[in-house]
Amino acid sequence: MEKKVLMIIAPRDFRDEEYREPKAILEREGLKVVVASTVAGTARGMFGMQATPDTTVDKVNPAEFDAVVVIGGSGSQTHLWNNVHVHKIVKALHQQGRLVAAICISPVVLAKVGLLKGKKTTVFRTPTTINELEKGGALISDAPVVVDGKIITGRGPEAAKEFGRKIADNLLR
Repeated sequence: MEKKVLMIIAPRDFRDEEYREPKAILEREGLKVVVASTVAGTARGMFGMQATPDTTVDKVNPAEFDAVVVIGGSGSQTHLWNNVHVHKIVKALHQQGRLVAAICISPVVLAKVGLLKGKKTTVFRTPTTINELEKGGALISDAPVVVDGKIITGRGPEAAKEFGRKIADNLLR
């Protein structure tokens, strides 16, 4: 049976390569990627990339997915960090023992829903992201990509390819 990955992007200012590179890797490996955002319509990356999400986060049934990947970029803080639907999806997949992944500043989403307590993680370092992860009890690493059980975090755009490969490896083993 085909594995399905939900990729969540902000409607504005998602990080282009953090979306493009993992998505290409997952699709090349035969995984079905469904893209969701907080609103319908064309989403725009920080560097001008355009993406048309397949759905909105309020319409997602978490039970349909094997993994969720929360993409970074400055729009994550505005649109994803405190979104109740994004929180519900991430929490549900984690409770079902499925893979949860986030890159750049988006590991903050995982911290805010309580998934990082005692977990080794990485994040794009800013005073705000470090503070949020510390509040969430995360064990912060400076590694480009960190895998702790069913949680994968990536530090930023330079880690996008390795992040995508780790997600694919986890889902295909």
